[in-house]
Amino acid sequence: MTEREKMLRGELYDACDAELIVELNRTKVLCQRYNNLLPTDLKGRNTLLQEILGKADEDTFINQPFYCDYGKQIRVGKRFFANFGLTVLDEAYVCIGDDCFIGPNVGLYTACHSTNPTERNTRQEWAKPITIGNNVWIGGNVTILPGVTIGDNCTIGAGSVVTHDIPKNSIAVGNPARVIKTIEQTII
Repeated sequence: MTEREKMLRGELYDACDAELIVELNRTKVLCQRYNNLLPTDLKGRNTLLQEILGKADEDTFINQPFYCDYGKQIRVGKRFFANFGLTVLDEAYVCIGDDCFIGPNVGLYTACHSTNPTERNTRQEWAKPITIGNNVWIGGNVTILPGVTIGDNCTIGAGSVVTHDIPKNSIAVGNPARVIKTIEQTII
């Protein structure tokens, strides 16, 4: 099994594997190109986003700068919007539903490292996916940690650190984020 296959299965893998480094560098170059495009070049920006991401469409909009590790593990739904400074460490899949808004300086991190310094220094790591449902708003400066699922219709308050799953129709805030309110879904 390749190191990439281990990575995507959530198994321990060598983060310094030569093939992974080639993929990381390819994506860094694409992100640099994206971040250097004129903000008014909407078509060029969207075309490049569709090359970087695993799933995106003509309505995908991410303000520059944008950073990610691999790109192809990121899948966004319809009418996706992210503000300045989105960082996605997509060693595992990051799946985001339709009509999601992400505030500035948000980090989505799937990579995990040992808390034991000797183990950590081997550069062995693992990853857990992040899933964000439909109609979710993530406020500015939010951090979402590996393995988290956020249900449909949620709001995550600015500055929150999401360490565990958030059920649908919830407003969650804080560090660690906790549900402070459940919202009733209005049918239009």
